[in-house]
Amino acid sequence: MNRGFYTIMAAQFFSSLADNALLIAAIALLTAMKSPAWMTPLLKLFFVLSYVLLAAFVGAFADSLPKGRVMFITNLIKIAGCSLMFLEVHPLFAYAVVGFGAAAYSPAKYGILTELLPPEKLVAANGWIEGLTVISIILGTVMGGALVNAQISSALLAFDFPLFDLGIDTSAEAALSVIMVTYVLAAIFNLRIPDTGARYPHQERNPVKLIADFSNCFTTLWRDKLGQISLAVTTLFWGAGATLQFIVLKWAEKSLNMPLDKAAILQGIFAVGVAVGAAAAARFVPLKKSLTVMPLGVAMGLIVCTMTMVHTVWLAYPLLVLVGALSGYFVVPMNALLQHRGHVLLSAGHSIAVQNFNENLSVLTMLMLYALMVKLNLDINIVIIMFGVFVSGTMMLAMRKHAANQRERDSLSLIGEHKH
Repeated sequence: MNRGFYTIMAAQFFSSLADNALLIAAIALLTAMKSPAWMTPLLKLFFVLSYVLLAAFVGAFADSLPKGRVMFITNLIKIAGCSLMFLEVHPLFAYAVVGFGAAAYSPAKYGILTELLPPEKLVAANGWIEGLTVISIILGTVMGGALVNAQISSALLAFDFPLFDLGIDTSAEAALSVIMVTYVLAAIFNLRIPDTGARYPHQERNPVKLIADFSNCFTTLWRDKLGQISLAVTTLFWGAGATLQFIVLKWAEKSLNMPLDKAAILQGIFAVGVAVGAAAAARFVPLKKSLTVMPLGVAMGLIVCTMTMVHTVWLAYPLLVLVGALSGYFVVPMNALLQHRGHVLLSAGHSIAVQNFNENLSVLTMLMLYALMVKLNLDINIVIIMFGVFVSGTMMLAMRKHAANQRERDSLSLIGEHKH
């Protein structure tokens, strides 16, 4: 991997670190406001809404400028969203602005990989990116939990610069200040990302034509025999992952009697497993063998169901690590395959925009269903079983579809194909 790749990794790490710390801080703000329980999962829903609504436009934006510059501009939008919480704007709206920045950031972040690296390095690159992202999730959730902890927030408020007043008077403002600094670090690395030299035809600006172009890209990727399988699997994974993030918090509260700042650590434990699985996939799964990992998705869903039998922290830790490891091991190769097919059939920014649209539509749908279950006061164990069975069943359907595709034609021979 060249130096530019490591600069991208550093920028992604700090940006994702801030995103995840801000989620915990926003949950704490909602709790302080005595908001209803069903509003908590809506934070993530508002965050990912932009991925769906702006999908037709962010791909063209990512391909219109060098990717490093796009990442810098969109990171500034995240900073603006974080700033809104200082101004006491409702956390749902403020976090939605951060999501707007993230939606435009993502096509540049992943699209630059296909510009910078050959196909055979994409699984390894995704393993590095996902592994580092997961580490940032671990540290971000732990950091967010620490920042909302009463003792740490008191220590931050006690700290003061000589000669001038920063105007930070509450624990929420102290937490947001630390998160803001993290976003600024990401922006500094964004400025150091090299220009890959990749240039695309003049990007359309007419909204109607952009939507029509996006629809064509969407259809192209879903019709491709490899694209449709990898897209289906990654769509399921990201929807399930976002929902599991909130299920773990509720499960920790109900089954393990853990408060929010301690429950956030469990999300980090799950993310440790994802990092281990992602690293193992990057080491042992070549792009040609990427589809062989699908049975692990079925196993993951079934193992999630066993959470209902766990009532101690020391059993919860290894279980969450195992679920995370299975998730990381099967999603990294599928993500790399999807990026490869998108790069072959479309452009870097447009293919990632299609991927983001599908994945975040899944996140929206599953989070709305989870919020409805919370509003209906369904027992968390029933929710966990429904979730696990759904994941396993959907993965089995994807495996059957791939087997049917293979009977028609050897689609695996397309892996490694050059750009059309």
